[in-house]
Amino acid sequence: MKVVAINGSPKVKGNTYQALEAMAGVLAEQGIETSILQVGKERVSGCVGCNTCAVRQDRQCVFKDDIVNESVELLAAADGIIIGSPVYYAGLNGSLKSFLDRVFYVCGANRSLLRHKVGMAVAVARRDGGTPTVDQINKYFQITEMILPSGNYWTSVHGGAPGEVLQDDEGMSTLRTAAANMGWVMRLIEHGKQAVPAPAFEARPRTNFIR
Repeated sequence: MKVVAINGSPKVKGNTYQALEAMAGVLAEQGIETSILQVGKERVSGCVGCNTCAVRQDRQCVFKDDIVNESVELLAAADGIIIGSPVYYAGLNGSLKSFLDRVFYVCGANRSLLRHKVGMAVAVARRDGGTPTVDQINKYFQITEMILPSGNYWTSVHGGAPGEVLQDDEGMSTLRTAAANMGWVMRLIEHGKQAVPAPAFEARPRTNFIR
C-alpha cells in the first residue's frame, strides 16, 4: 500500500515537511510506503471552472503547463493521501489551494477517482489558524467520498523557524496517533475488499438553489 503526502509549504524541508516525515515513519512501521510530493514552491494556476475535464472525461485538466495532471494520476494510484499545509491568514497556502481545486475537480468529475481512499489533513501554524486549515482540507476529502480516520486531537502542530515543530510534543504525538489510525484503516479496507463489496457509485445531480 502507498500513501502520497502533499507538502503545501514553499519551504521544502521546513516544518510541514518534518511533520509529514514523522507521519511517514509511523506508516512505514505498518508496511506502508509514503512519498512526499512537493507542491508549495510550484507555480500553479487556479481553477477557472471551465468544466472541460468533466466533458472530456480524460482525467486531465485543460491547463497542461504545471504538475496538476501528473499529480492526478499519482493520487489516483495511491491508497491514502495526506495533505499538509502551513497556515496563511488562517487558511491554506495559496499555491496549494490552487493545486487542490484543480486536482479534486478533475478527480471528482471523472467518476470520483479518489473515492474510498483514506485521507488525512495536517496544518502547521506559527500561532493560530490550524483548525480552520484542517477543516478546509477535509472539505476536499469529504466531497470525493474519501474516508477520514481521526486522531486524539485536531491534527495541527506549531512551529515558526524550521525544526520548531518537533518541539511541539503534544502536536507531534497527535500526528503520530493520527498516522497510526490512518494505516490501520487502510489495512482494514485492503483486507475487507473481498468480503464486503463497496457501495455502487452514484453520480451526483447538480442543482442550483434557484431551481
